[in-house]
Amino acid sequence: MSQNEEVKIIKFALIVAGIFSLVYGFGFLLIPNTLVQLSGGELVEVGWLRWPGGVLIGWAIGTLMVYSKPEKQNIFVTSLFLAHLLAGLGLLYSWLMKEYSGASWFVVIPTFVLLVISALLFWGRSKAKGIL
Repeated sequence: MSQNEEVKIIKFALIVAGIFSLVYGFGFLLIPNTLVQLSGGELVEVGWLRWPGGVLIGWAIGTLMVYSKPEKQNIFVTSLFLAHLLAGLGLLYSWLMKEYSGASWFVVIPTFVLLVISALLFWGRSKAKGIL
């Protein structure tokens, strides 16, 4: 298998993860209460959403940097896979336990996207083991 074929899935997963993190990061950093209002949830202190917004933006920038050169980045890709998996499972738990006060679709969509991204990262990681 050529190196190009080895990295195709991991690069796709990285670009999707990077864009998803940027969108949510900028939303949480710049307009957190607008997002909460759109969801129909109860308003919270914006500091609780602004700081993870900054973390998500930093994470997205790192992800996009790894996208451009994924060689020897196994630790980052593994961490990214675990973070998406745990975030998706956390949202799934909150939704199933009815801990979420907003519209269901506002938690179901990111839950699904996070779990799909984690699966893509896991699959891409296993395919690109030779370069990671």
